[in-house]
Amino acid sequence: MASLVSSPFTLPSTKVENLSSVSQKHYFLHSFLPKKTQNAKSPMKVKCAAVGNGLFTQTTQEVRRIVPENPQNLPTVKIVYVVLEAQYQSSLSAAVRTLNSNGRYASYEVVGYLVEELRDENAYKTFCEDLKDANVFIGSLIFVEELALKVKAAVEKERDRMDAVLVFPSMPEVMRLNKLGTFSMAQLGQSKSPFFQLFKKKKSSSAGFADQMLKLVRTLPKVLKYLPSDKAQDARLYILSLQFWLGGSPDNLVNFVKMISGSYIPALKGTKIEYSDPVLFLDNGIWHPLAPCMYDDVKEYLNWYGTRRDANEKLKSPNAPVVGLILQRSHIVTGDESHYVAVIMELEARGAKVIPIFAGGLDFSGPVEKYLINPITKKPFVHSVVSLTGFALVGGPARQDHPRAIEALMKLDVPYIVALPLVFQTTEEWLNSTLGLHPIQVALQVALPELDGGMEPIVFSGRDPRTGNIAFVCALFHLVIAEYFCQYVCKLVSKCFQCNITAGKSHALHKRVEQLCTRAIRWGELKRKSKVEKRVAITVFSFPPDKGNVGTAAYLNVFSSIFSVLKDLQSDGYNVEGLPETSEALIEDILHDKEAQFSSPNLNIAYKMGVREYQKLTPYATALEENWGKAPGNLNSDGENLLVYGKQYGNVFIGVQPTFGYEGDPMRLLFSKSASPHHGFAAYYSFVEKIFKADAVLHFGTHGSLEFMPGKQVGMSDACYPDSLIGNIPNVYYYAANNPSEATIAKRRSYANTISYLTPPAENAGLYKGLKQLSELISSYQSLKDTGRGQQIVSSIVSTARQCNLDKDVDLPEEGVEISAKERDLVVGKVYSKIMEIESRLLPCGLHVIGEPPSAMEAVATLVNIAALDRPEEGISSLPSILAETVGRQIEDVYRGSDKGILKDVELLQNITEASRGAVSAFVQRSTNSKGQVVEVADKLSSILGFGLNEPWIQYLSNTKFYRADREKLRVCFEFLGVCLKLVVADNELGSLKQALEGKYVEPGPGGDPIRNPKVLPTGKNIHALDPQAIPTTAALQSAKIVVDRLLERQKADNGGNYPETVALVLWGTDNIKTYGESLAQVMWMVGVRPVSDALGRVNRVEVVSLEELGRPRVDVVVNCSGVFRDLFVNQMNLLDRAVKMVAELDEPEEQNFVRKHAMEQAQALGVDVREAATRIFSNASGSYSSNVNLAVENSSWNDEKQLQDMYLSRKSFAFDSDAPGVGMTEKRKVFEMALSTAEATFQNLDSSEISLTDVSHYFDSDPTNLVQNLRKDGKKPNAYIADTTTANAQVRTLSETVRLDARTKLLNPKWYEGMLSSGYEGVREIEKRLTNTVGWSATSGQVDNWVYEEANTTFIQDEEMLNKLMSTNPNSFRKLVQTFLEANGRGYWDTSIDNIEKLKQLYSEVEDKIEGIDR
Repeated sequence: MASLVSSPFTLPSTKVENLSSVSQKHYFLHSFLPKKTQNAKSPMKVKCAAVGNGLFTQTTQEVRRIVPENPQNLPTVKIVYVVLEAQYQSSLSAAVRTLNSNGRYASYEVVGYLVEELRDENAYKTFCEDLKDANVFIGSLIFVEELALKVKAAVEKERDRMDAVLVFPSMPEVMRLNKLGTFSMAQLGQSKSPFFQLFKKKKSSSAGFADQMLKLVRTLPKVLKYLPSDKAQDARLYILSLQFWLGGSPDNLVNFVKMISGSYIPALKGTKIEYSDPVLFLDNGIWHPLAPCMYDDVKEYLNWYGTRRDANEKLKSPNAPVVGLILQRSHIVTGDESHYVAVIMELEARGAKVIPIFAGGLDFSGPVEKYLINPITKKPFVHSVVSLTGFALVGGPARQDHPRAIEALMKLDVPYIVALPLVFQTTEEWLNSTLGLHPIQVALQVALPELDGGMEPIVFSGRDPRTGNIAFVCALFHLVIAEYFCQYVCKLVSKCFQCNITAGKSHALHKRVEQLCTRAIRWGELKRKSKVEKRVAITVFSFPPDKGNVGTAAYLNVFSSIFSVLKDLQSDGYNVEGLPETSEALIEDILHDKEAQFSSPNLNIAYKMGVREYQKLTPYATALEENWGKAPGNLNSDGENLLVYGKQYGNVFIGVQPTFGYEGDPMRLLFSKSASPHHGFAAYYSFVEKIFKADAVLHFGTHGSLEFMPGKQVGMSDACYPDSLIGNIPNVYYYAANNPSEATIAKRRSYANTISYLTPPAENAGLYKGLKQLSELISSYQSLKDTGRGQQIVSSIVSTARQCNLDKDVDLPEEGVEISAKERDLVVGKVYSKIMEIESRLLPCGLHVIGEPPSAMEAVATLVNIAALDRPEEGISSLPSILAETVGRQIEDVYRGSDKGILKDVELLQNITEASRGAVSAFVQRSTNSKGQVVEVADKLSSILGFGLNEPWIQYLSNTKFYRADREKLRVCFEFLGVCLKLVVADNELGSLKQALEGKYVEPGPGGDPIRNPKVLPTGKNIHALDPQAIPTTAALQSAKIVVDRLLERQKADNGGNYPETVALVLWGTDNIKTYGESLAQVMWMVGVRPVSDALGRVNRVEVVSLEELGRPRVDVVVNCSGVFRDLFVNQMNLLDRAVKMVAELDEPEEQNFVRKHAMEQAQALGVDVREAATRIFSNASGSYSSNVNLAVENSSWNDEKQLQDMYLSRKSFAFDSDAPGVGMTEKRKVFEMALSTAEATFQNLDSSEISLTDVSHYFDSDPTNLVQNLRKDGKKPNAYIADTTTANAQVRTLSETVRLDARTKLLNPKWYEGMLSSGYEGVREIEKRLTNTVGWSATSGQVDNWVYEEANTTFIQDEEMLNKLMSTNPNSFRKLVQTFLEANGRGYWDTSIDNIEKLKQLYSEVEDKIEGIDR
C-alpha cells in the first residue's frame, strides 16, 4: 500500500566498492528504496560518505546556482543564501526562474549553500567569493556554532556594502547581521531594548509558547505607534519577509524577492514593483490525506472515518487497533507529505485506524491532550502513538520543556515512539555510513526525545542529493522566534504558525516504514490483549559461556528476580502454568543440573529448529554464512538442528540468549571489527518471534549481546543486525540504574523500553581480622601515647600493619627502631588514614531482587554519602562541611591533612564521619515505624521541626563536639535527605514492568549514580542519558582541574620532579553521564583548553588556555574512547580532536607544549602533516565494542600477553578525525602505536562506589600499561594511576594501591563475600568473577601483589567449610575459581607453595567428577 503513495526515488550510481560490505549484498539494498521508475533521468552521482571531502555530506552549492542569460540587459540582482536544509532549493529556484522568464524588472542570479557544506574549505572560499558581488544575503537556521561563526566572519566583511541582509531564526551572532534599510538587529539581546523587556515579561508567564506568541502579536499595533515611521516601515517589511520565507512556496518567494528588490536595490529605486501579501491555515488539528478537510474536533474526524467508502469494515470496526500520529503542519500545507501518507496507508493496510494530529508550533502537548484523549472518560482514543517529527514533544531542538511533555504523555498513557526523517544526509550517504545518523541529528532528534520517554528511533524517510527534507525546518523557526526575535519580530509574526514551505520532497523508506508501523501496532496490541492471552519471552544471559553462568546480570539475583516477577504476573492474571514453588527449583528446571555447558546440551532444550525451517524464518540467514559457514554450524547446535535453550511455563518462555560465539577463539578475538551473530543467535530470536509468537520480550538484567551486534551506531538500517534480530517484537529491558550509557545503546540499537533496577544497598566495608586489630591498637595509642607505652604500641601497630600488607601503601619504619613522638604520630596517622579509607569505602552488599527495595536502615550508608556532597545549585551544604565549620575548620583542609597522615586531622575526620553516620541513623530511625517502613517523612519532619531540640540529628549531635552546628544548614540538609530516603525505599520496578507489558507509558528518568544524582530514584523508570551537547559542565571542569592537578603532582613526585609528557587515558560513556563530563574535561585541561558554551548552552567549541594561566607545560594525551562513549558522544570526540590539533599547531616552545613536540616528531617519522600526526582520539571501528582482552581472559583463551596486546592494538586503533567527521572511525594503527610509545603514565577514573576495578572486566580490557612498556623504546613501564571521585574527598592513587584497596574491601572482606553467598548460586559466580578480573589486571598491568592471590586462596580454598559451601552451591563457578587460581600460578602472577598447587589440582579433579556425576 505504501508504495502507491510515495515519491519515486532512485539510488545514484555508485561504484560497488564504495559501498559498505553489507550494502554490497543484493539482499539488503532493495529494502530501503522504491523500485526505479521508468524513464527517470539519470540522477547526479554522489560519492559515498567515506570518500570525497570526508564530511557528512558530499552535496555542493553548484546544484543551487542559477546564472541568468539576461538578453535584455536588465539590472542584475545577486542573491546568496545559506540554510540548514535544502528545502528552499526547489522553491527559490522556481521563483527565480519565474522572475527571469517574465524579464520585467531585473535579472536574478542565485546561489545557495547548505550550512553543513561550509565545513569544506573549498566550499567556504567559493561562498566568500560569491558574497563579494552579492546584493542580498539570506540566512536561515544557522545553529551549529562553529559554522555560524564562519558565516558571520564572511558576511560581516560585506554587510555594509550589500543592499539587504536578511537572517531568519539562527544563533544570535548571525541574527545580529540583519540589515534592511534602517532596521537592524545589531543590539539583539540587550536588555535596554523595550521590546526585549516586553518579551522577557511574557517569557515568565506560565502560558504555553504559542499563547505567548499570539499575545505578542496582539500587542503589535500598540508597540509600532512608538517607532519612527521609516523604522516602522523597515521593521514591517522584515516581518513580511519572514512570513514570505516561512510560507516557502514558489509564489510566496516570488513576492518576497519582488518586495526586497523594489524596496532596497538601488538600481530599481523608483520602479514600482507590485507584490501580493503572504496566506492562513488551522494552527493545529487532525489531517488525513483522504479527508475532505482538516478537523478541529476529534469526534467529527471519527464520524468521517466511520463513513469512508474506501475503507473495509475491519478498519471501521470498534475493535481495530488505533495508532496516533504526530505530524508537522509545514509538511502538510506545502504538499511535502508523501512520507506521512506512506505511514498512514501502511498502518491502514495492516488493519489499524489512524488519528494523525498536527501542530504548527513546537508544543505538541496541547494537541496530544486535545485530540488523542477522550475529554469525558479521560481514556486515550489510541493504543500507541508515533511522532514522525523527530523532535521532543515540547520545544523542539533547543529549548525543551520535558516535565510538561511527560505530564501530557502520562495522561495519554500509551507507548510513545519517535521516528526519524533523515536531515543532514542523503539516503545513500546514510546507507553507506557506519556512523548512521549525523551526530547533530542524534543530539537533537534522538537524545532529546528520549528525555520525554520516546523510544525506537527508526529512520522512516530520506531525501536525494538534489532536494531537501524539511522535517527539521519549521520547528527551528518557531524556537528561535521565541528565543531571539525580541526587538521587532515577536509582535508581528501572525503567520508564524502557518508555515507554508514548499520544498524538495521527502520520500518514504519502505522497509523502514513497514517495520515502524508493525512495531507501533505490536506495542498497541499489548494494550488490547487480555493478560491471560499475552505471551512473554524472558531472556537471560550467560556470560562467559560454558560455565555456571546462566543468569548473569550486574548486581541482580536473576533467578530470584524472575521468580518474584512471575509470581506477581501470575497473581495478576497471566498464564504461568507449571511455575515451580521456589527460585531454586526454577534454576533446576532451566539448567537441569546448573551445568550451563553449551557444547553439550545440558541446558533444557525448549525447541529444535531444522535448517530449512531456520532459513525460512530468518531472511538474513545467508548473510551470516560469510562468518559462520552454512547452518546449523557448531554453536547452539546438535549437528542437525539449531537448539533453543530454555523452558516454557504456560504463556511465559524463559530462554537463554546465545553468546557472541567467538569468546573462546583467540584468532577471531584478534579481528579488528566484530563479526556477525552466529546461526544459533539468529535462530533464538526467530523462535521467540515466529514460533513462540511472543507479544513482548523481556531482557533480564545488564546486559546481553543483542544491542552490541554489528551495525550502524545510531539510526539502524535493516542491514544492521540488532534491527534484524529484534524484528517486530516489543522489547522491554531491565537495566541497572547506574548504567545509563549501555542502557541508551539498548534503547537506540535494539529499540528497548529500558526499566531501571536498583543496585544493592551500599554498606561501609568495615574492618576485619588484622585490620580490626590495627584499629583497636590505634585507639589504645590515642589514649596512651603520652605515657611510656607510646613506643611499644607503635611497634605493635607497625608489625600488624606489615602482616596486613599495608607496607606497600604506607612508609613504615624498620621494626625495633626508636622514633620521635612527632614521627610516631605521623606513622600512626598514615596507618589510621589508610584503615579508615578501607573501613568507610562503600560496597554493594549481596545482589538485588526485583521488587525488594532496601529497608530504611539499609539505606543509611547511602544517605550518609548523599549528605557528604555539597550541592550549591540547590543551596545545600554537605553534612561534613557543616560539622567541620563548627570546630572552625574547612572540610577540604581536613581531607588534605588526613591524606597526609596528620594524626589530629585523621582523628577529626573520623569524628566527623561517625557524627554524620550517627545523625543520619537517628534521623532514619525517627522517620520509620516499628516495622522499619518509612512513614510520611514530610509530616514527621514538620512535627519535629517545631521543637528545635527535638530534631533527631540535633539530639544526636548535642552529645558530640559538634553540638553548635548551624541549625538552619542542618535543617536544609536533612529535609533533602528526607526526600532522598523516600526515593531510596520506593518500589516501582515490578509496577513499571507491568505497565510496559500492558502497553502503557513508562515514566522516563535519568540513569546514573544515586549518590551524586538522587533523581535517578526511585527505580522502575525508562532510563535516559543526557543531552550530549550539554557536557562538560562548568562544575565538571572545576572537578576535572582538581583531579588533573593531583595526577600531575603525583606523577611529578614519582618521576623525579618531571611532568609526564604523555598520559594515556580512557573515556567511558556512563562515567561522563554520571559526572556530566568530568573525564572529558580532564582531557581538555591536560592539553590546556577550556570548553566554551554557545548562547543555547551547548558546548561545541574550545578555547586555548594560555601557558601563563596553565602554569605548566601542555601534556600530550592518547585517548581511548569506549565503544559506548563513541556511540553517545561523537560530538565530544570531534571537539577533543579539534582541541588537540589546535594545541599541536600553537607556536610555543616544545618543552612547554608536549602535544606539539610529539606531533612534530611523528609527522616527520610518518611523512604526514602535523594535524594528522596529532591524531589522539581513538576507539573501536563503528559497530564494534571492547578490545576483546576481557573475553580472552574470562575464557582463558589466550596464549601470552603479547596476544592480548595485539588484540588491543587491532581493535582500538581506529581514529576519529574532526577534519573528516563523516568518514567515521578510520584505522590508524601506526599513529596509535607511536602516540602510545611516548606515554609515561596511564590513567582511568572511578566515579561511583558500586563499580570498582575488579567488579567489571571493562577496566582492565582498556588498560594499556604493559602494552605501553612494550612500545616504549626504553622499555620503561609507565606509572599507572586511578582517580577516585566516589567520595567528596577526590583521590589519585596508583593502580596497585587501588587494586589492593579493592581486594581488601571486596574479595577478601567477609562482609562482602558473605553478602554475596547469601544470594546462593549467583553469589559464587560473583566471587569467581572478582578473582578472574584480578588476573586480568595482572595480565594487562602487572600491578597485582602476590599476597592478594595468597589471601584469596586462604579465604576460599584453605577454609574447608567455605570450600564445601562454594562447591555445593555452584560447582561450575567453583571449578572456574579453582581453574583461575591455577592459571594465575601457571602464568607467573602468583608464587605459592607446591602444597597449595597440588591441593588445587586435586580439587579441580574432584569438582570435575562431581559435575560429571551429576550429569549421569
